[in-house]
Amino acid sequence: MTQAPSLPRTEKDFRERTMAKVAFLGLGVMGYPMARHLKDKGHEVTVYNRTSAKADKWVSENGGRAAKTPREAAEGQEIVFACVGNDDDLRQVTLGADGAFHGMGRGTIFVDHTTASTEVARELYAAAQEKGFAFIDAPVSGGQAGAENGVLTVMCGGDAEPYGTAEPVIMSFARACRLLGPTGSGQLTKMINQICIAGLVQGLAEGIHFGKKAGLDIEAVLEVISKGAAGSWQMENRGKTMNQGKFDFGFAVDWMRKDLFIVLGEARKNGASLPVTAIVDQFYAEVQKMGGNRWDTSSLIARLDK
Repeated sequence: MTQAPSLPRTEKDFRERTMAKVAFLGLGVMGYPMARHLKDKGHEVTVYNRTSAKADKWVSENGGRAAKTPREAAEGQEIVFACVGNDDDLRQVTLGADGAFHGMGRGTIFVDHTTASTEVARELYAAAQEKGFAFIDAPVSGGQAGAENGVLTVMCGGDAEPYGTAEPVIMSFARACRLLGPTGSGQLTKMINQICIAGLVQGLAEGIHFGKKAGLDIEAVLEVISKGAAGSWQMENRGKTMNQGKFDFGFAVDWMRKDLFIVLGEARKNGASLPVTAIVDQFYAEVQKMGGNRWDTSSLIARLDK
């Protein structure tokens, strides 16, 4: 008779069975707290950042280890996470001379949280397959606050088996995570997310602007209409601050324009008609000309109130 595997007998046994050796590449406003949540959940974390002082600071605050290169960070890890700026940054930390793909072992998993193009996701999936490990494109939504509070939404594309292995670890910093299809599906879903946000924020900006011109008490108006069909996350979390002209809540206009550039490029390829998204992208360009590059995305109202 085959003996059944023994169950963990103590909390320590259980943790040793479920904790992973991971690396995190990119310690920006998103990656820094995401990596911290991994450490807080008991995972063994190695970090890499292009500016090494930031990696050293992270280690001084959280423990773990800092690596000098992405390749060094990836060596010996079960899962490697990345959250960097754009396609070029992602290629550099994966396929560059000291990229993580050169340090990853067979059967390991690379999880990319960068908001990037479907092209680079498919390119890196193919490169990972050749080397014998998995690649999951897994962009996130929730902004800096979501990363800091560990409540991000994660949209994934890739193969089911490695996703199933990675999901419990991803949930260290997420409140929702789902596999949405083959490679690129995560990035496509993030594009839909940004399309919806662009239209919502512009509508909210116009509504608040209209209310001001009409002489209404905007906070009272928002309190009422947020309970009805017009209510949204943007209204609940950004309505009052938009009315106050405060735009320092994380996700910057520069990054939104980067994302919308990807969205509109994909739409040109698949034939989707996105007239509202296209015009809101141009409105964000106006905000940049006003000096609002680092203002958050709710700053669309600034071009109406100027």
